[in-house]
Amino acid sequence: MKRREALHRAALMMGGILSAPTLAGAMGRVTNIGPSVAVSVEQEALLAEVADVIIPTTSTPGAKAAGAEKFIVRVMRDCYPKDDQDKFYAGLAKLDADSKTKFGKGFVELDAAQKNEMVKQTMTADKPFFLRMKELTTTGYFTSEIGATKALAYLPVPGQFNGCMPLKPGQKTWAL
Repeated sequence: MKRREALHRAALMMGGILSAPTLAGAMGRVTNIGPSVAVSVEQEALLAEVADVIIPTTSTPGAKAAGAEKFIVRVMRDCYPKDDQDKFYAGLAKLDADSKTKFGKGFVELDAAQKNEMVKQTMTADKPFFLRMKELTTTGYFTSEIGATKALAYLPVPGQFNGCMPLKPGQKTWAL
């Protein structure tokens, strides 16, 4: 396979994985010039907690430490139409309401096992919300400084391209 064909296939794969608004947000573009949903401090804190369940702190900092919730709020405001924003934040509110129904307290106050249980429940009960949340969380995390430098191997000046380099066991993949 030639390098040009490999790049073409990689671009097609990325296009299939990430939605156009998320890619626009990752590139800092503003595509929504219409009205937007005003996000409260409580909603932002809830986003941070859900994102931290998706990418928790392990040997590397998690999504909350990387500020993924700020990325999610910005991309939703700048790149998604108000209809999509309403659906997304309704899914977030439903997750919190379901937590209150099941455990008697909001999602933010739950312990780690209960948060994991609620997110697993949301994966099946509200799949569109969960997939969008997961997409925005992973994109926000891996495009942040923490994600690119702590979770991925990072070389500010990578040198020459070698497309057939085997990874050592346990070696991190490279940040782009």
